[in-house]
Amino acid sequence: MTDAADAVAVAGAEAYPRIVATLIRVTGDWTLAEDCAQEAVATALERWPRDGVPANPGGWLMTAARNRALDVLRRASVERRKLRELARLTDPEPAPSEPEGDVVDDRLRLIFTCCHPALALEARVALTLRTVAGVPTADIARAFLVTESTMTRRLTRAKTKIATAGIPYRVPTGPALVERLPGVLAVLYLLFTRGYDADGEPAFAAEAIRLARLLDRLMPEQPEAAGLLALFLLHDSRRAARRDADGNLLTLDEQDRSRWDRAAVAEGRSLLDRAGHGPYALQARIAACHATAPTAADTDWPAIARWYDDLALIRPTPVIRLNRAVAHGYAYGPAAGLSLVAEARSGGALDGYPPALAAEAELTARHGDPVRAAALFRAAADVVGSAAERRALLRRATGLAD
Repeated sequence: MTDAADAVAVAGAEAYPRIVATLIRVTGDWTLAEDCAQEAVATALERWPRDGVPANPGGWLMTAARNRALDVLRRASVERRKLRELARLTDPEPAPSEPEGDVVDDRLRLIFTCCHPALALEARVALTLRTVAGVPTADIARAFLVTESTMTRRLTRAKTKIATAGIPYRVPTGPALVERLPGVLAVLYLLFTRGYDADGEPAFAAEAIRLARLLDRLMPEQPEAAGLLALFLLHDSRRAARRDADGNLLTLDEQDRSRWDRAAVAEGRSLLDRAGHGPYALQARIAACHATAPTAADTDWPAIARWYDDLALIRPTPVIRLNRAVAHGYAYGPAAGLSLVAEARSGGALDGYPPALAAEAELTARHGDPVRAAALFRAAADVVGSAAERRALLRRATGLAD
């Protein structure tokens, strides 16, 4: 029973987005597509322990969902064209010798539909997590700090708006593609960030990488798609080394670099050849400087500072200005960094922002004032939301006091 249940869980997680995307394309009904995908998983939980796990679990789930949708559409007397298209659906797993077809295209269509600019950014992220990544509504609600019922209503409103506004289920072309692509990239960036945060869910980051890889493969002429994938790979290459044996977060200079995923680093660097110099590509170039340094002491901080100078011209957000200050602090001395931190914090945009306090603390320690630095680390620990980050900040403060 346990083996069969595990097989259902794995197959369901992998096949759910493809099933939903394909059924939405054919039926145009989001709720029907999601309901049929969920019912297919429930049927598998009932039958696989008794009948055994099928040779192609994803195909089995697709067939079950297709048949369920067919039954519903027949009873509802939906037009015959949709019935004929649905009946022709085949196993979503393409043969190894065959190119990927509508299944991949369906997922890309779904991403662009979820990320339509008519929807609020939060709704785009939530809808992408639920429909494309298959993340349970309860988990999305926790990520957004709302109740499950509230998130359910938000998702329903977003899907209703797509239907009532006649938002097309397709990848746009021409000028519309240029307009829509930044929104898709921003949602994938947020999805990755939620998975890569100290207390994040790794599956979110993995899904963001998968979707970014898909986007880059189908749109190789878009440099920022390559830049975003490079950024994800270069950051995620460090995942195995981010914590010690006790689960404590480790800074870059504390990590065992032999545990970094060199294949991911190599792939990320190769993508930079066609990534251009957009905001995601610049962040990826910064990540590459870290990923290719044999030791922390070998990090090319002047190059990182230059990349941040360029990035700040494109996106002069308070957070980017803060990161630029840190880079300058390592490249040209802590006094230079502290001066830029003060500029970034002017206006109050970073008041109470834990990374700003931690950055000032680190530069202050390097400037020779451990007492003030320890106090700043403790202040950051008081307001940070992550338990792992809190422990790391307090450990840093204690180290300065010793």
